[in-house]
Parts: sequence; structure tokens; C-alpha cells
Amino acid sequence: MATAPADVVETGSRPASGAMIWTALAVVYVVWGSTYLAIRVVVEAEIPPMLGMATRFLTASVLMATGLALKSGWQRLRITRREAIGAATVGVLLLALGNGAVAIAEQTVPSGLAALLVAAIPLWLMLLRVGGGERPRAMTWVGVLIGFGGAALLALSGGNTSAKPLSVAILVAGTICWATGSRYAPRLGLPRDPLVTALYEMVFGGTAMVLFGVLRGEPGRLHFDRIHGSGWVGLAYLVVFGSLLAYTAYSYLLANAPISLVGTYAYVNPAVAVFLGWLILSERLTWQILLGGAVIIVGVALVVTAERRRA
Repeated sequence: MATAPADVVETGSRPASGAMIWTALAVVYVVWGSTYLAIRVVVEAEIPPMLGMATRFLTASVLMATGLALKSGWQRLRITRREAIGAATVGVLLLALGNGAVAIAEQTVPSGLAALLVAAIPLWLMLLRVGGGERPRAMTWVGVLIGFGGAALLALSGGNTSAKPLSVAILVAGTICWATGSRYAPRLGLPRDPLVTALYEMVFGGTAMVLFGVLRGEPGRLHFDRIHGSGWVGLAYLVVFGSLLAYTAYSYLLANAPISLVGTYAYVNPAVAVFLGWLILSERLTWQILLGGAVIIVGVALVVTAERRRA
């Protein structure tokens, strides 16, 4: 995969600085690691997962649209039909199917275990690249095999926690959807403005979540008088930090950084999520979870290292 020099990556009509790329990476590294805890808090507070995440993204999109319009005028929000289709495709894959699967799964899957399973996304990205005709190095294949071995160990360890097999399967399917959306996002003719891109992806993804929530019968399970205060705090955190800040940073990275570099967030997110889940929610840590997580990180490290050398 050809890339520009390390300090500058050419995108659109102007270069993206290395400082901006690494700042965005730092936000995704740390903030997204904490969102697994926030999602767990939200669903445990009896907020239905799909409707809760839809509220997260639709609220964030309204706030972002208002801010952009006040700063630059409503003209900035205009997009073409092709850009709308691209944003809708990515929004559904990443948010409705990817993030939505995480929220559904975390009704039984501990937040740390969920983050460790999501860490396999770079491995799915590699398989998608192989399906597109690329030929990875031998070290890359070793990393993929090791990484999926760790994922299998984590899936088996779910029996030692509150995780249900169906929830683990839903989570894995969600990671595949997220990887697919991340892989093909740069080819879908998205708006050049990363803030506008993030805005419309949240609009389309959040709308799809509402539809999926209705199909799952979630409105009948929504009782505002039963929602704990912690649920509203968790939801507010997801809106401001998980969506407005971190998802915008991720959209910027997809448009401006090599996908192999973007995928390195899988290194840090699980460590942050596991630590916070243990510290705040007293989630149980078994040796299988720790070993499986370590194996996945080793596999991802081999894949990313091999691809960066190749680049």
C-alpha cells in the first residue's frame, strides 16, 4: 500500500499534517476505550441498546450540525447525492450494525471482553484486503492466525463470565461490519469535510438504529421512570466524547491516514476498557480473558508491523 511520507499524507486538495493525525489517533485510542464502559452502564440502566445508541448519535448530529451552521453557515452542510449514499452506507455499517452490535452484546458481555473481541477488527480488515486481490507478507498471515486464535480463546472464555454465546456471535458479526465499512469508506465518495462526513454518518446510522430498535420491539421496553441516573450520565458521555469527539476523529483518520495505521487503535482500546471495567464495574478478569487479549494484541501487532514495512 503506497503512502505519503510519515509526516504528511495527501488527501483531497490539501495535506493532512502528522500532528493532526496523531492527535486524532490519541483521541480514538483513549476515548473509545472508555466508551465500552459507558455503553455497559447505559444498557445496565435499562435503556434499550438500539434506541439508546440512536439517541447518542442523533443528538450528537444535531449538536454538530448546529455548531457547523453557526460557524460556517448552512451552506457547509450541503452534500451531493453520491456523498449522501456513501455516508449512509458507512453510517449503517459502522454505527447501526457495528456499534449497535456492541450495545446489544454488552447486555451480557462484560465491557472489557467486548473491547478485546473488537480488537480483532484489523484482522478482518486484512482478510478483506486479501479478498480484494492483495497478497500479504508471510508475517501478516502469521499475525492473522495468532490473532484469530486469541479471539477463539476469548469466545470460549465467555462461558466463565456473564456473556452468552449469542451475544458473542452478534459482537463478532458487528466487528466484521465495522471492518467492512472502514475498509471501503475511502472509496465511496464521502464529503471531503470530515466533520460533515461524521455528521451525516451519524444521521443515517442513528436513523437506521431507530428502525432496528422498533423491529426488535425496544419501544415497549422503554420506561423512563426505571432508567437509573447513571444511564443518563453514560449517555451524555457517549454523545459528547464518544460521538462528537472520537467518532469525528475516526472519520478524519479514515480520510487522511493509511488504514493500517488507523487500525492500531486496537492496541490501546482493550487495555483502557479492561482496566476501567475492572476498576469501576468490578468486572471479573479470568486468565483466559487476559491470555486471549494478549494473544490478539500480539497478532494485531504482527499484522500492522508487517504492513507498515511493506508500505
